[in-house]
Amino acid sequence: MSVPVVRFAVAGEDSYARAGAPICDAGCSYTVVYDGHCRVCGRMVKVLASWDRGRDLEIISSQAPSVEARFPWIPPRAYAESMQVIRASDGKTWQGAAGLEELLKVLPKGRLISWLFVIPFARPVAEKFYRLFARNRYRIGCGEHCSVHPPDLDYDDGEGRKK
Repeated sequence: MSVPVVRFAVAGEDSYARAGAPICDAGCSYTVVYDGHCRVCGRMVKVLASWDRGRDLEIISSQAPSVEARFPWIPPRAYAESMQVIRASDGKTWQGAAGLEELLKVLPKGRLISWLFVIPFARPVAEKFYRLFARNRYRIGCGEHCSVHPPDLDYDDGEGRKK
């Protein structure tokens, strides 16, 4: 049985992705997509990269031209709302605090911290904190470039309420 090939056209250039095939060419296990306009996010991914001694992560900015073509199932607005973590083997995607939890499972000594997510209510609290950070990331330790941030970072919580 052959693996189906999906064809994308990005800025006039053809791009191919095999459904079910690994996403990352460099042999990494996960791809982390972050907001490249945010200085705080940039500092955090530098820490993440230094923690990734096994080079299991591909870390790219959401503003990279190939991102939307590589991950067509992720809506463009999701990149403005939170970090995306994509498993290369099957394309399973986590975002926000759930993405952080998944990363802790694969990073060296991350399991020493990931057990905290087992505590009752830890996941919802972590997600609320992550969303609070994400909405305010352009105000936290950034600088002049922060006036260039994407507008309207409010999001719907799934129950019809804006946050």
